[in-house]
Amino acid sequence: MSEDLRNAIGSLLKEPATVASIATLDENGAPHSVPSPFLRLDADGRLVHLELLETSATHRNLLRSIWFERPVSVTLAGSDNRVLVTTGRTYKALVSGPLFSEYYREVRARLGDADLAAVWLIEPEQIRDETYAVRKEREEALHPFHLHLDRLAVRHVDTP
Repeated sequence: MSEDLRNAIGSLLKEPATVASIATLDENGAPHSVPSPFLRLDADGRLVHLELLETSATHRNLLRSIWFERPVSVTLAGSDNRVLVTTGRTYKALVSGPLFSEYYREVRARLGDADLAAVWLIEPEQIRDETYAVRKEREEALHPFHLHLDRLAVRHVDTP
């Protein structure tokens, strides 16, 4: 991952209003997406997902991901409507040790009587800017003659 992309992810994750979600695949290949409120980027550029529940579908799917090299997707949506989607592979699960203990203390400080099942490290392989304005520009460049008829008939729309 380039330094610019790493910085974009890092800056978005530092914004308190950013909503992060992680999508995994179940045993049938069906997607499963949940919020990831503790998501962060580590010093090596890996995404860190803290899984609180030992028996959750996400935990099982991440385990399956590491065993069978299935992809994982992380979406970050910022308050400025910026959206970054990262696709990667599960790198490692930590269930003990100093790093696990550090995150465990953080989780308990924020949530009180809570557990931490694992610290999942995800190696980003691809990042896409899925912000609407960027997607629209990309689509118009790829398909310059594709235009909805209503856009031809309505010259402009007043917005509040």
